[in-house]
Amino acid sequence: MTVQTETPEQASPATSRPPNPTAKKKSWTGLWFVLPFAAFYALFLVWPTFLGLYYSFTDKSLTGRPASWVGLDNWREAFGDERAWAALWNTAEFTIYSTPPLVVLAIVLALLVNRARRMGWFLRMAFFAPFVVPVSVVTMIWIWVYQPDGGLLNHYLQLLGIQDATQPVLWLQNEDTAMWSVVMTTVWWTVGFNFLLYLAALQTISPDVYEASSIDGANWWQQLWGITLPLLKRTTALVIVLQLIASLRIFDQMYLMTGGGPNRATEVAIHYIYIAGFEGYRIGYASALSYVLFVLILIVSIVQFRLFSRKEA
Repeated sequence: MTVQTETPEQASPATSRPPNPTAKKKSWTGLWFVLPFAAFYALFLVWPTFLGLYYSFTDKSLTGRPASWVGLDNWREAFGDERAWAALWNTAEFTIYSTPPLVVLAIVLALLVNRARRMGWFLRMAFFAPFVVPVSVVTMIWIWVYQPDGGLLNHYLQLLGIQDATQPVLWLQNEDTAMWSVVMTTVWWTVGFNFLLYLAALQTISPDVYEASSIDGANWWQQLWGITLPLLKRTTALVIVLQLIASLRIFDQMYLMTGGGPNRATEVAIHYIYIAGFEGYRIGYASALSYVLFVLILIVSIVQFRLFSRKEA
């Protein structure tokens, strides 16, 4: 009996070719998972963005009359509107007042919790809990705190003898204190998010670095300035950029607590856009104002990223 063996020339291509590990099988399964989100993203964000840009060149109104093309008229009016510039200045003022404490307090709280052992879980919950509270509840709480008669803040100021009981401070009704009142509310409400970012960054720093510096004789203060803060530069850059963007988009607290008053002392950019669009029925002009604010926020963000990138380099 003879056994026939298959020569290499007779071998089939499927058995002679080794499998290619770099070859990837195309699959459209992942696309079907992404498609619902992409559809909603395009429908509720991308399309309104371009539609609003188109409206900024028209006299679109909520009255129902047909919109007509007006070119750059809305943009010229926006750049010459004194009330719009005043609202933009109030927005910048709020940003300047709120950003430093939201960064510094977040670092301090994160350092405190990072060193806490037994009470660390409670402090994390206590500092972050206000951030998950809806803005309507937060403003209601602080409106009660700022009440002239019977408010918690005036009550304790009177107990400490700092304030005369016959002349309570009108926190939200006074032009000099209204902005600061909203700033304090915002700091209490949103510092928990920045605190969580700093705490996560602190926990990534190896304890060996501090141990080595302790052997070299460095105290806690020297470790803070020589190790901790330099290693938190990326987180600080992220927090500042996010905080600047959030502060420039301030609306909810101002609208619910002061309504832009007194005498428009707390009327911010988005609030004026709301007034122009939904109270003045001028959607076209409000769209132009919105894009002016968008460009300013974009410029601030780019400058911040470039500035921190150069520092790191």
